[in-house]
Amino acid sequence: MTIFLRLLLLRIFAWLLAAAVTFATLGPPRYRPQAAAITHDGEHALAFVLLGLAFAFAYPRQRMLVAGLSVVLVGVLELLQLFVPGRHARLEDFLVDALTTLIGMAIAATIGQFQRSARARPAPR
Repeated sequence: MTIFLRLLLLRIFAWLLAAAVTFATLGPPRYRPQAAAITHDGEHALAFVLLGLAFAFAYPRQRMLVAGLSVVLVGVLELLQLFVPGRHARLEDFLVDALTTLIGMAIAATIGQFQRSARARPAPR
């Protein structure tokens, strides 16, 4: 698979995941998926770590820009809940979402660094 095709698929996946998270954040609460074994903060953390991972892998050359935009957009999503009946904006949710998005991006950057260093090592004889 070419790098172009791989990046295209990663970007499509990242944006579809962003759409799903947006729907879960702004949509009717009854349609929001809930895991019985995970707390409210745990659900947020899982969703946004995955979002951070997806966007960091989809845009590897623009990770710092994507990280900054992600924090801003997480804030916008939280504020938009003020205008949705039955939803509420919480500072705690913003902090969990923004932090875990950045953690997902940091994990992706670390994985990318390990991959680059593994490729740069000479093969054993």
